[in-house]
Amino acid sequence: MEHSAFYEGDVLAYFQGNPLELALYQALYARMDRELPESRVKVQKSQISFYGRHLFAAASLPVRRKKDWPEHCLLVTFGLSYRLEDPRIAVAVEPYPNRWTHHVVVSREEEIDGQLLGWLREARDFARCK
Repeated sequence: MEHSAFYEGDVLAYFQGNPLELALYQALYARMDRELPESRVKVQKSQISFYGRHLFAAASLPVRRKKDWPEHCLLVTFGLSYRLEDPRIAVAVEPYPNRWTHHVVVSREEEIDGQLLGWLREARDFARCK
């Protein structure tokens, strides 16, 4: 996966004081690097963004945590043309007609599975059509 020369330091700075979330992100990145290697990744102030032709997904530390969310978790966000109905979707919003933003709470490495990677792949393909 393509990234800047400062990527590793930027990731460590983003997750400073959050070692459990860093480990979850590293597992997510490793899976995405294997399965979506043509993507680019960019560390930003509020999230780590994944791009194909356009932004298709992000990983972030939850800012507004819901009561039932785990204390240590990573929020994985992606966009699709439809609202995905699945118990793993913590929040789904439609900021534009036929553009749904989905948020999945990941608190264990096992949750970075084929289903989540399938959604990320679908999001990348949807972003290509924008």
